[in-house]
Order: sequence, then C-alpha cells, then structure tokens
Amino acid sequence: MTDSQPYTRDETEAERIDRNFGEQLQELRIAQAGVQILFAFLLTIPFQQRFTILTDLQRNIYVFTLLAAAVSVVVFTAPVAMHRTLFRDGLKDFIVTYTDRLMSVGLFTLGVGIIGGVVLVLDVLMSHTAAFWVGGALLALGLALWVGVPMAHKGKARERLEARTESGVPTS
Repeated sequence: MTDSQPYTRDETEAERIDRNFGEQLQELRIAQAGVQILFAFLLTIPFQQRFTILTDLQRNIYVFTLLAAAVSVVVFTAPVAMHRTLFRDGLKDFIVTYTDRLMSVGLFTLGVGIIGGVVLVLDVLMSHTAAFWVGGALLALGLALWVGVPMAHKGKARERLEARTESGVPTS
C-alpha cells in the first residue's frame, strides 16, 4: 500500500460484518490448535514420575500455566458457543465485537501459558535464573511481535487516514 493508492473496500455493513466474522474464525482456528496442544501437554504432566520432585516454585508455575491455558481454551471456544446460541437472532455485529474482545484475552492467556510452560521446563532442566531469563526474552519477543509491531502500524495507518481526510481525499 502506498499513500497514493489507499486500500479501500466497496462493501455494505452486513458484508463487512460477515467478512470480519470469517476472518475471526480463521484466526481462532489457528490459536485453538496451539492452545489445545499446550493444554493437553499440561494436563499430562502431573502423571509423570518426576512431577513429585518439583519444588514449590515449580508447582506454582505449573498451576499458573495450567490455569492460563484453561482460560485460553474457554475463551477461544466461547465465540463458537455464542454463535451457536445466537444463530439467526440478527446479532452478528455483537458476536463480531465480543469475539474481538475474547480473542485479545485469549491471546494474552495463551502467551502466559506458552511462557509459563517454557519457564517450567527450563527450570526443571537448568536453573531458576536461566528459566526466568529465557521467559523474559520470550515475553519481550511476544510483546514486540503481538503488540509492538501491530500498534506501530496502526498508528501509521491512522496518521495516513487523518492526512487523507484533511486533504479531502474520500475514505471508506
């Protein structure tokens, strides 16, 4: 995209909502697969022989990580239940808006689950210090990729939109 050729769509509000919901479902499919694998892995850990030798800190990390993954599973499946419950009630605009909020919460708890899982495994294999340093690095990477880059581009897109609006260029 360039400033001279702004990206626009010629669609009705209903078409936009339908497209947004379809895009959300694709995003949810990707996130659900990852969180379900992580959750399944976490559910099996207590049944391993070495689980009994975990320190209190490691058990706390495990519990926190397990709960974060469980919340992710619930949050990422909630839009499906909501759509099924509200199907044909003319509330797709509500479903799209609410699903957007749920996905933000789900991605946050998925990030917590991923980092917690890595910290737990590295704490068992290496040391507290190494585990927490790697966890911090993963947190920084996640924040940069999941928040920093998108927000930087969102700010630039808003500036371009404002500049086009001020110059009288039509926007859609």
